[in-house]
Amino acid sequence: MTDSNTMAAGADPRFSGLPGRPGKIVAIHLSYASRADQRGRRPEHPSYFFKPASSVAATGGTIERPAGTELLAFEGEVALVIGTAARRVPLAEAWNHVGWVTAANDFGLYDLRANDKGSNVRSKGGDGFTPVGAELLDARAVDPAALRLRTWVNGELRQDDTTAEMLFPLAQLVADLSQHFTLEPGDVVLTGTPAGSSVVVPGDVVEVEVDAPGAPGAPSSGRLVTTVTQGEHGFDGALGSLPSVDDRQRAEAWGSRAAAGLDPEPEPFRLTPALRDKLAEAPVAGLSAQLRKRGLNNVTVDGVRPMHPAAKVVGTARTLRFVPNREDLFASHGGGYNAQKRVFDAVGEGEVVVIEARGEDGSGTLGDILALRARTRGAAGIVTDGGVRDYDAVAAVGLPVYTKGAHPAVLGRRHVPWEADVAVACGGTTVQPGDVVVGDRDGVVVIPPALVEEVVDAALAQEAEDAWIAEQVVAGEPVDGLFPMNAEWRARYEAWRADR
Repeated sequence: MTDSNTMAAGADPRFSGLPGRPGKIVAIHLSYASRADQRGRRPEHPSYFFKPASSVAATGGTIERPAGTELLAFEGEVALVIGTAARRVPLAEAWNHVGWVTAANDFGLYDLRANDKGSNVRSKGGDGFTPVGAELLDARAVDPAALRLRTWVNGELRQDDTTAEMLFPLAQLVADLSQHFTLEPGDVVLTGTPAGSSVVVPGDVVEVEVDAPGAPGAPSSGRLVTTVTQGEHGFDGALGSLPSVDDRQRAEAWGSRAAAGLDPEPEPFRLTPALRDKLAEAPVAGLSAQLRKRGLNNVTVDGVRPMHPAAKVVGTARTLRFVPNREDLFASHGGGYNAQKRVFDAVGEGEVVVIEARGEDGSGTLGDILALRARTRGAAGIVTDGGVRDYDAVAAVGLPVYTKGAHPAVLGRRHVPWEADVAVACGGTTVQPGDVVVGDRDGVVVIPPALVEEVVDAALAQEAEDAWIAEQVVAGEPVDGLFPMNAEWRARYEAWRADR
């Protein structure tokens, strides 16, 4: 392998931390467990984006925060420099194609993320947005699972993690990318950032170091130093979209809502045991009546019947949407770990799987295996405005299920499993994730979380009143003036309640 200093001699000073100008720079979105947990999602597989070679900068340089922007964030990373070409290399051989390891800073401008839609072309492709260096470490001399990454801002340690904590080993990234295109000598793979990334402002000095504390001589990249400056130039709205930020971008750029100076997110609605017990006692007809009094008429899931009429379902919605079958879309979305399987694997205790099948009952929308999975996960029930396959076997699982009926055909005859955890249309009503779903023999009703306590209390109060009225009718009283109660009967009822 050629000495890196010899290769870099006479090169553009921007690339002094590399063997030369890289042909391509490939970066990963999420790779460290700490960062993934901070973002609230752990990807099943790595995903990537490209950065231009013109974004590379050497240690000791500056990065401009463009005029009119506020959310320039640092991301200390381990950079891999390809030493020999890699094309369709197996995992066991992938590390042999890495020539060097060094430090990098994958700066990003969150003000431009909204219209990049994951490509990061503008938000991470600016000149100077990829400092790399200072020194190259021989990949043969280090253990790829034992590298340490640290980042300082103005001398304060902000990131401190190791490659042992990565979701995807470094060699896997090389092997995976080589499935799709040739990694050529000098190409750079940016391997992601751990938790601790945050916003920097003009005047801040960011330093990144990669070392191998357990290797002989504890080799280190040295400190990669970048100073943030204020740029004079902004962006022309006549040429393209302008920077824009919202609280979500601020929270992600700073690392948390608290760090961004934002109020905490409101706690998500949860059904308490007491509230769940009330809903189990209240009839769906009564809940529907109370919702109607509050102006909500389109909250019943029409056309579905319970497979277990004596069972009641109470829970919060976990949604799944099917679209009409189209062969090419089923080929891309119907197989493997599709949206349907993901929902049944993720449904939580006390949740109800609500499926949008467009009222199409010409195929099954689930069978006994998925019903078993839902029961094992502690789901409260399933509501689908389509058919059920393996009807008797699903019934034997014992989980409350509401459906249009039985059908022997598999899902793909009519449906493509498309997406999960979105607003769906089930039986003519809109159901959002987290809505409260209650079903009995009369049918299924959907209650907005903000109204659930008020509605169930009113429904139970009405039930008590109706029960008293029924007693009077049994005793021989006529319904005129009693149902609904006039002032005289109301006074008698209130007196009865007071005595109790």
